[in-house]
Amino acid sequence: MDTLFFYMAVVGGTFLAIQTLMLVLGIGVDADVDVDSDFDIDADHGDSTILKKLSLQAIVAFVTFFGLTGLAMRHAEIGIGAASAGAVAAGVGAIWVVGSLMASLAKLQSKGNLDLQNAVGQRARVYVKIPSADAGTGLVHVAVQGRRAECKARTAGPEIPSGAEVQVLSVAADGVLEVALQAS
Repeated sequence: MDTLFFYMAVVGGTFLAIQTLMLVLGIGVDADVDVDSDFDIDADHGDSTILKKLSLQAIVAFVTFFGLTGLAMRHAEIGIGAASAGAVAAGVGAIWVVGSLMASLAKLQSKGNLDLQNAVGQRARVYVKIPSADAGTGLVHVAVQGRRAECKARTAGPEIPSGAEVQVLSVAADGVLEVALQAS
């Protein structure tokens, strides 16, 4: 069993080192696997937390910590049964930690989609003058979803000069903001 712990620690540690090096160097691996088969498996995992936490990084962490903990416990002259149980516990703990870290990182991800409907009712500042009576478009800067966006805008009223403050009335089908001069 000591040999198993040793090889698990070496193999897992090697893969962990390679993954870390690739992460530091910014090297990504994309793998696409296509399998043809004559049978269909339909399984509903629901909200299974173990399946959400299982990844290549988690498996490598399990193998590494299983091996290292088993080796350490055997080196401390702990019995094979207790060492195996401790090694499994350490491996499962490593899966949980890695899975939790990956889930936390996933929450940091942003889709970046800007929904201009959220600009309706907001004030905006004219950047490039807006021609009168829907004769063309200008540009406005408006705060949408916590960031400043530069959008095309038009007005049904008189020409609106650069620097004027306007209110967004609606968003046209082509994505152009319908604005009106804000009363001072």
